[in-house]
Amino acid sequence: MLVDSHCHLEYEGLVDDQSNVLQRARDAGVGAFLNISTKYAEWDQVVGTARGNPDVFASVGVHPHNADQHPDLTRDQLLRATRDPNVIGIGETGLDYYYDHSDREAQKRLFRMHIDVARETGLPVIIHTRDAEDDTLDILVDEAGKGAFPALIHCFTASPEFGSRVIELGLSISISGIVTFKNAKDLQEFAKEIPQDRLLVETDSPFLAPVPHRGKSCEPGFVRDTAAFLAQLRDEPLEELAAYTTRNFYRLFSKAAV
Repeated sequence: MLVDSHCHLEYEGLVDDQSNVLQRARDAGVGAFLNISTKYAEWDQVVGTARGNPDVFASVGVHPHNADQHPDLTRDQLLRATRDPNVIGIGETGLDYYYDHSDREAQKRLFRMHIDVARETGLPVIIHTRDAEDDTLDILVDEAGKGAFPALIHCFTASPEFGSRVIELGLSISISGIVTFKNAKDLQEFAKEIPQDRLLVETDSPFLAPVPHRGKSCEPGFVRDTAAFLAQLRDEPLEELAAYTTRNFYRLFSKAAV
């Protein structure tokens, strides 16, 4: 069994055929899905999909792209949303300086808020970081000094140095279909070195379809292609990688195992 630890089932390309998308993934051996929210307006829909599918779980959070749209979001709102039994993670949140769709200080404020709620609830914070390694690491180190919290770098594309530091801090790393791209040589080399107990797999669907599906809308079932590529890259049987990445998912997102 595999787990797609990060997908956007409410996005165009998936939501219009959601039941069939999920069934195709199940048929491909995907046993669980984490449906990720990126803004407050999505929370009810994301959680609703989880309520209707016992193998789908939900996160609540605000993507850094959307930080400017949430100047009044409070810690209590986020905290209350995490109490739903279907919500097992917080995010995605973090910093994105590549597009700079939102003010950087607004991104930082919400990132720290998500971490604070993760610390209180014990739910993992799901982190997006792009072209913001230094500030992301500074915030992680500073917040870790206030108390431990579980966390995951999703869709990892950062430098090996950043990856090594977040592993030292106790974070997990999720690899998407990007690892199958021809120009992802640095990521491929780093992916070989991620400790087994820190590695998860994801699609980030409907984005980033792996080889051999490039150019298509990505689906959760394609996580099998990413896992197969990773297993070959790491010289491991696919069954072994599937087993430990699934085990890692349920250990990190422990609320899903209840």
